[in-house]
Amino acid sequence: MPLKPITANTGGGKKIFLLKPRGFCAGVVRAIDVVKIALNLYGRPVYVRKEIVHNKHVVDELRDLGAIFVEELAEVPSGARAIFSAHGVSPEVRQQGKDRDLKIIDATCPLVTKVHLEAVKFAREGYTIVLIGHKNHDEVIGTLGEAPAKMILVESVEDVDSLEIENPDRVAYLTQTTLSLDETTGIIARLEERFPMIRGPKSQDICYATENRQMAVKGVSEFCELILVVGSDNSSNSKRLVEVGKNYGVAAHLVNDWSNVNPAWLEGIHNIGVTAGASAPEHLVEEIVSALQSSGFTDLEEIEMVEEDVRFSLPAELASAASGQLYSISR
Repeated sequence: MPLKPITANTGGGKKIFLLKPRGFCAGVVRAIDVVKIALNLYGRPVYVRKEIVHNKHVVDELRDLGAIFVEELAEVPSGARAIFSAHGVSPEVRQQGKDRDLKIIDATCPLVTKVHLEAVKFAREGYTIVLIGHKNHDEVIGTLGEAPAKMILVESVEDVDSLEIENPDRVAYLTQTTLSLDETTGIIARLEERFPMIRGPKSQDICYATENRQMAVKGVSEFCELILVVGSDNSSNSKRLVEVGKNYGVAAHLVNDWSNVNPAWLEGIHNIGVTAGASAPEHLVEEIVSALQSSGFTDLEEIEMVEEDVRFSLPAELASAASGQLYSISR
């Protein structure tokens, strides 16, 4: 439920519902700050393996500041400084960093690290681990690497139905942190039907920010005819927000920025929701709101579904070097 009642525009005017929380989560803020602080402390070049977060605008900004983005550590000169992205990496990649004598700064989101630790624990205890996630996503690749011989990836209920596990009494499950709560509920339920002894994490793996942003979309869906989600095409949590809107009967579109908004989408619309995935910067939201206001959506109301005030500390390898210096939080 929202922190205050929602009132749709039923007259002839046009209204924007600006959802909150939206945009950067604590893990994204931390990852972006890691790159900026590293550049400030050490100067250029600082290498980043993969996109630090899945947002084109963020990556372009950091590239302009001097970050060099690479696909693999083999592209980083031996002995150079490299940053792991917020999505985490496998033990194999960590070993590559050591073998190349790289000065590594790990910007993995602590909530992703939690899933990695759970995978290691279950594997050591002899469980077959079912990982619920999307194939080829950077986070999933890293998590699978923690116990490749013990882990099976599933993306749907149908995948669960086809599972063949040697010891059905020793099964555990984990989830990618950026999934839809709705899509995982059905998969977990089917896992519990097939494997009554299955174990899960002590607390859900889907992160607080993913859940909060999805809850906001659900909360406003009955009052809107259209929802715009600001985020990049490769952002899992952003795409899940679009899916949630559509599942609740609202037309929803993922847009990088205002240039992606099709004017035809706005025809006949009187109430529009605007939100952003956890890696989308706020200035892109502001630009879309401003453009919508210029297009006749003059009534603006911010809808806050839950207060969100989470912060993560810097990685230990960077915190000590940055001690005594003040840095503003990225927004």
